[in-house]
Amino acid sequence: MLPERGQSPPWWSDGATDPWRNPDTPTQIRLPGEAPPHAPPTEPVTAAEVATGARRGAALLLSLVVALALGGVLGGALGYRAADRGPDAVLGADRPERSPTVAQEPPQSMAAVAEQVLPSVVTIRSEQRGERSLGSGFVVSDDGYVITNDHVVSRADGLITVTFHDGTDSTATLVGRDPESDIAVLKVDRDGLAPVRLGDSDAVSVGDPVLAFGSPLALANTVTSGIVSAVDRTIEAGEPGGPTRYYAAIQTDAAVNQGNSGGPLVDASGQVVGVNSVIKSVPASGSGAGSIGLAFAIPIAQAERVAIEIIDNGRASRTVIGAELDRDREPPGGGVRLLDVVPDGPADEAGLRVDDVVVRFDGRPLDVPGDLVALVRKQPPGSEVTVDYRRAGAEATATVTLVADRG
Repeated sequence: MLPERGQSPPWWSDGATDPWRNPDTPTQIRLPGEAPPHAPPTEPVTAAEVATGARRGAALLLSLVVALALGGVLGGALGYRAADRGPDAVLGADRPERSPTVAQEPPQSMAAVAEQVLPSVVTIRSEQRGERSLGSGFVVSDDGYVITNDHVVSRADGLITVTFHDGTDSTATLVGRDPESDIAVLKVDRDGLAPVRLGDSDAVSVGDPVLAFGSPLALANTVTSGIVSAVDRTIEAGEPGGPTRYYAAIQTDAAVNQGNSGGPLVDASGQVVGVNSVIKSVPASGSGAGSIGLAFAIPIAQAERVAIEIIDNGRASRTVIGAELDRDREPPGGGVRLLDVVPDGPADEAGLRVDDVVVRFDGRPLDVPGDLVALVRKQPPGSEVTVDYRRAGAEATATVTLVADRG
């Protein structure tokens, strides 16, 4: 706000007399050499001094004209040389190069990421009772290990075929699978494959650009782009009669459709941050539902941990909190009620009791029991997490050390 007349000028200028700050200030046109309107009186100037000043001004003006003319000639010559011989002609061939320590690994162009990742993405076909299913996967080792979704191969009772980017096929062996985390590992008898680079899914943030790779609707070598639209989105899914699958997923608006399952979700530097697994859609008239920009990927940290356990042990352990959850009663005020607490388990050792209501897990609010299960399964055994809970109307906090199940 501008100062009123009579007030002291503001700190940023002389305000009251500055026409660029105060529009009420009158402006004046003043010729060069004319004294400012408020300048103190000066001594009278003699005729000799006026003549001397005129001669100096004429000499200065002549020098300025000559300098401008020379500058135009030299500038034109240099410009011609630069255009004729390139930037090194002006800057010199020994100009300093950019320091390699200044820039970290920058995001690549979408085309560069696609070119880098596509050779590691595969199409997976399996058979069950004469019916074929199709999904995607990606190579994680040069000797043929492939990660995909469990639901891509869970019903396979016959041949599993992996088709590579170049169109060649290989028969795959099912190494193992984990239905609840929806991760499976295949092995193909090939060497010298190009594995993907695995990124840090814990560092993924909302708004990060991502690419989804796979074979949606049997269209192999398809790449779609989008952003991360949410993290730790808890999803509970499964087919009738099948296992319930829990996801604390990376949500993206990249177009993902049937056939993308098991393919990689990749960040802007070409590193895999997730395994595309679930889509949400609305019912559509006609043949079925389509993508509406809601897709969910298993964080690669969880997928990698499960895959390593499958390769090493033939099965993966589940991370547990050591409590049974009440799925029938919804606590007033939200949260998840503990129906039972395993003696000497993680929850018991942290001081949690039956009928405690867990309202936040590791800072994330809980609405339904599936939220807690998904967030627990995402963590590796041995993780220490903060749990906020209500007991008899009072809130408290406990630190729980999660463990692997004993089954």
